[in-house]
Amino acid sequence: MSEKNSIDVVKMVVVTAIGAALYGFGDLLSIPVFANTTVKPAMAVLGLFAAVYGPVVGFLVGFLGHWITDTFAGWGVWFSWVLGSGLVGLMIGLFPIITKKRLSEGLFDGKDIGIFVVLSFVANFVGYMVSAIIDYFLYKEPFNKVITQQLIVAAVNTIVIGIIGTALLILIAKRASVSKNLSADDSLN
Repeated sequence: MSEKNSIDVVKMVVVTAIGAALYGFGDLLSIPVFANTTVKPAMAVLGLFAAVYGPVVGFLVGFLGHWITDTFAGWGVWFSWVLGSGLVGLMIGLFPIITKKRLSEGLFDGKDIGIFVVLSFVANFVGYMVSAIIDYFLYKEPFNKVITQQLIVAAVNTIVIGIIGTALLILIAKRASVSKNLSADDSLN
């Protein structure tokens, strides 16, 4: 394995660990809205790490972060929802692929914001629909309850990611743009 590949793997592991810890422990700060359903500002962390680092990191941050939340919250680990969070991260992680990594070049315009928000909604809807279906069949949870949970989670998470996540990505794009401009200025000397 080349030195560059080993550095990339180390970076991915470190970024994943930081993202999972921030998402996992940040998820402990939430506002209840329905049966076992909360508004979680930390969803913006999942959206951020997935949109910046891609689907593998997104999946791992969502999966491991949700596992951390469930473990420390004291209600036991619900693997159906741990998997759902992993799927959400994976799908939002398609953002750099769809936008051809424009964010790393300091570009994040209205079209990119639209893609990010739509991707966030689809990811939350599909990812947590998987969770709801597993809960219904495996845990024998009432169908109306799990579908209501899933719809609330998809809507609320999209709003949180759309507002906080977009603001964070705007800041990252500005930082990348400034860094790019500084590099260009240095090459002129």
